[in-house]
Amino acid sequence: MVHPRLKLPRRRVLVAAALPWLAACAAESRRAGEAAPPLLREFRAAWVATVANIDWPSRRDLSSAEQRAELQALLDRAQAIGLNAIVLQVRPCADALYPSALEPWSEYLTGVSGRAPDPPWDPLAEWVHEAHRRGLELHAWFNPYRVRHPSAGSDPAASHVSRAEPAIVQRYGPWLWMDPGEPRSAQRMLDVVLDVVRRYDIDAVHLDDYFYPYPINDAAGVELPFPDQSSWARYQAAGGRRERDDWRRGNVDALIETLYREVHRAKPWVRVGISPFGLPRPDLRPAGIDGFSQFHKLYADVEHWLQQGWLDYLAPQLYWPIAQTAQAFEPLLDTWLALNTRGRHLWPGLFTSRIGAPANGYAAQEVLAQIERARLRTGCGGHLHFSMVALAQDREGITTLLRTGPYAQAAPPPATPWLDEPAPGPVEARWSSTADGAAQLVVTAGRGAPLRQIAVQRWRGHGPWRQELHGAPLALAFEPKDERIAVTGLGRSGLATPTLLLARGRTGWRTVPAPP
Repeated sequence: MVHPRLKLPRRRVLVAAALPWLAACAAESRRAGEAAPPLLREFRAAWVATVANIDWPSRRDLSSAEQRAELQALLDRAQAIGLNAIVLQVRPCADALYPSALEPWSEYLTGVSGRAPDPPWDPLAEWVHEAHRRGLELHAWFNPYRVRHPSAGSDPAASHVSRAEPAIVQRYGPWLWMDPGEPRSAQRMLDVVLDVVRRYDIDAVHLDDYFYPYPINDAAGVELPFPDQSSWARYQAAGGRRERDDWRRGNVDALIETLYREVHRAKPWVRVGISPFGLPRPDLRPAGIDGFSQFHKLYADVEHWLQQGWLDYLAPQLYWPIAQTAQAFEPLLDTWLALNTRGRHLWPGLFTSRIGAPANGYAAQEVLAQIERARLRTGCGGHLHFSMVALAQDREGITTLLRTGPYAQAAPPPATPWLDEPAPGPVEARWSSTADGAAQLVVTAGRGAPLRQIAVQRWRGHGPWRQELHGAPLALAFEPKDERIAVTGLGRSGLATPTLLLARGRTGWRTVPAPP
């Protein structure tokens, strides 16, 4: 229907033109309002860790209603700050934060391994729905091999791998770990991930830095070897010729390669992201950089995965301050960018939870400075905060500093054009009224791939355009000072629709043809 205040023709409004990615900037004159600037894009995410109840739920004895209330509050805070993605840990220790036939309910949710929520609900389904409703992506974060964390407080359920398949589980100090040398360990991980990919509308599969475990020492300070003698002996008996360290790296390589292929076979638009330890292989580091080698200790050949294109985004954990010479933020970021020869997304992880820490703490300005330094580098299109708890607590006013500083303009994530998903078709729009008679434009997906987000840009006749990010579909309200509004739909892999441009005239609002 035509809204009488707007006097638009009685027809569906279709999109007009597509715009490329550029850094958004608008002139101060009225002429600048003739077309919206290109969309500003940047990945802005926070990890939500469930292990040890770091971020959510805050305790193991919360009711389902209290857990849901915390979920809503965290997503509201993420949206208000200007984030556009949440990375939710759904498999911390061979368990599940969702109903699963493959692994037991996590004790970090209900206090007891295998105990279902009472009353029942599906936390992952709600996280996905509520994130998308706010225009946020939801990335499902899996730990591939970790079986039991020292913070565990209950006995494992009968369906837990440590009881159901103890032959593939090894004790390593206070940890239990699936042996990556056992083919069944990788298959179990793949089965779990693909079950989630098929059943839930997630935006990405995410792995962190835990492959083989970080080394631990005995009481005398001697490093304990990982106890994989049985799988190593079987490999040798079958004619394997690799050295042991290369064999271990090969085990992890095979998991990463297969995971990437099978996730995209199931749903081509679901990205695969990995967040490794932040130091590259020792022989690839810049001068002056020193420290732990994940290549030699975690058997994670991250540089190889990046060069093979077995991931869609890499988020190296650059968890050190700019001024820390041996792990300097900028040289490390530059090195990872130089290694990214296939042009995958590269978004550093920032240690935002160090703000206000009693030891080795950050000032909030350190995080803002790291965001600024990252933005200066070609090929670095975003960042992630570890973790959401620091933002939820607004340590040292970090949320206000972000919202009024680097996040003053909302932004959708960068597109991932190499995925096998078509661009969404032109959006469809119709006029309607709110309950109090105010005009609104209802924007929905047209034909083709569905929409994930809708970007809205507003111009008030002078100054820069203001950018917003919403979920799809959208009931768009008009503000009294609006002179022009541009609406762009974004598909699940970030590809954009043509942009619908509306202009206020003396007789009401009208659509504006796209520039040639």
